[in-house]
Amino acid sequence: MAYIQFLGAAGTVTGSKHLINTGDPQGKSGFQVLIDCGLFQGPKEWRERNWRDTPIPAKEIDAVILTHAHLDHCGWIPRLVKEGFRGAIYATPPTIDLCGIILPDSGHLQEEDANFYNKTKTSKHDPALPLYTFEEAQNSLQYFKPVSVGAETRLSPEISFRFVRAAHILGSCMAEISLTTSGQTRRLLFTGDIGRVLDHAVAPGKVVHSGPQEGEIADLVVMESTYGNRQHPKEDPLPELAQLISATAARGGNVVVPAFAIERTQKFVFILKHLIESGQIPRMPVFCDSPMAIKAVEIFLKHDEEYSDETREMIRKYGSPLEWPGFTFASTPEESKKINNATMPAIILSSSGMVTGGRILHHLAQRLPDPRNLVLFIGFQAPGTRGFTIKSKADEVKIYGDFVPIRAQVAALEQFSDHADPPELLQWLHTFHNRPAATYLVHGEPDASSQLREIMQKDLGWNVQVAQYLERVNLA
Repeated sequence: MAYIQFLGAAGTVTGSKHLINTGDPQGKSGFQVLIDCGLFQGPKEWRERNWRDTPIPAKEIDAVILTHAHLDHCGWIPRLVKEGFRGAIYATPPTIDLCGIILPDSGHLQEEDANFYNKTKTSKHDPALPLYTFEEAQNSLQYFKPVSVGAETRLSPEISFRFVRAAHILGSCMAEISLTTSGQTRRLLFTGDIGRVLDHAVAPGKVVHSGPQEGEIADLVVMESTYGNRQHPKEDPLPELAQLISATAARGGNVVVPAFAIERTQKFVFILKHLIESGQIPRMPVFCDSPMAIKAVEIFLKHDEEYSDETREMIRKYGSPLEWPGFTFASTPEESKKINNATMPAIILSSSGMVTGGRILHHLAQRLPDPRNLVLFIGFQAPGTRGFTIKSKADEVKIYGDFVPIRAQVAALEQFSDHADPPELLQWLHTFHNRPAATYLVHGEPDASSQLREIMQKDLGWNVQVAQYLERVNLA
């Protein structure tokens, strides 16, 4: 009997991994495909799962279908290959291009962190090891196979799939699975992460087009629930953003923005350019301290078919962001260190977006103790991450083994999220042509998933369940 098993992103917003097995739940007798293969982040109990073997041996998994190129959806792929996976990894061309920079960078950062902990003797492990290396991440890229949006791809006699747009980040898609067992065909929909349904004035700067594909037909849905217990603010964030930046500049401080190198950095760079050129904030240096962000901009420029109208107009008017006066993209460690020597008011964007690693740690360690500075969050902060600790306005945060006092101003603007909230999800779900037999909520904290379940049951009358870690759902 075919089944789905939730190997990640069940009870948490990270580590997305969903297995479809077309055979017997007691053993491998059919085709096995993994939808996403993400890295666990956040609390220790979840991070430790990155070091465990998959419940299904990696060498017995036949294929991976990847919805998009965020680490919590793709970041465990090198480890899967390291454990013996040798199948194909199907993704859209933009997703493959982005993974080509994200995965090696992840391996490099893990090697750097391991070296740092070994040098400072601040890890309980001796020696501290990376989950995977830069070389192992590079090696995993050979298994990627491009699939165009809408193209039907057959994986085995029982299973085929096609990608439909999710409008979350560049190249992001949902996976429509057609599964035939015991002479019956079912359609399964795995949403990955779902973008904002419409372009709104309250959600400016969208780099790619908005709105997941409407009019779905599905027998079973596996759907994200990141924002299941809250709604995006309805106010235009730009006046508040301009005020926060201007006030920081007036007191001689720096604005430090933890931002994901993919999508969020590009979005925020376009917004800053608009605010500067329109005179809403002072003209000041903008530093993007992320080699990945530079490469991501180059990939965005390559895939202009995914632009929003807003992005297309900005590029027509001002050209490539890499060439904008006053905007510096730091690629080398030396260029990054020069940013720390800059004393004038400036804006610094750096990853990672949840402050789990990367160059942002150095900028925050230097600037958090100074009350003139501003730390501005423009994305979701998962519980257990440093970003969550700082956003919660704790007195201190641990960075590289030391406790750093938090005296800088801390602010957050939620409008820049690329995850749909409950009203937007309902707007999309109401376009379905049928009522699925079951919907399983994943990729959400327990409270978010349970609240979204109640909202969907009340508004749609659907059978909605919250997926549990390692739970199996039979597809009878």
